[in-house]
Amino acid sequence: MYLFNKTINKLLKTNVSIATAESCTGGLLSYSFIKIKGVSKIFKTGLICYSNTSKIKYLKIKKNTLKKYGAVSLNTSKEMTLNLSKITGCDLSITTTGIAGPTGDSKNKSIGLVYIGIKYKKTLKIFKKNFIGSRIQIQKKTVNFIFKQILNLI
Repeated sequence: MYLFNKTINKLLKTNVSIATAESCTGGLLSYSFIKIKGVSKIFKTGLICYSNTSKIKYLKIKKNTLKKYGAVSLNTSKEMTLNLSKITGCDLSITTTGIAGPTGDSKNKSIGLVYIGIKYKKTLKIFKKNFIGSRIQIQKKTVNFIFKQILNLI
């Protein structure tokens, strides 16, 4: 909780507008922001784009990107993050796409594989992480990682 409060207080002090688009975290990231008092001043948008259809419709992900690389990929993560930033105009855009399990893994992509996109102003970072644990543990580890990265970035 301390990490979340510290990060959000810093975002509030600097008046950084925030947008999120989540797949594998399913709203946990947005909730981690909005559970903190006063964040409504800076938190502008939270989308859950779980299906490929919603990624295409709301985040304007190219069908070819999904077909060629899959939803859980560096390319999709990058497109999600850049498009979220463009669509919302927020200072800080954060996206997640991954395989939280307990099923959904494949030969090339295992459970715990998560791509995290963070765009702060003109800086874009895409992280590839392999978290270990249950579905909720993977989701929580993803959110904790994001808050640490935000604190380092701003």
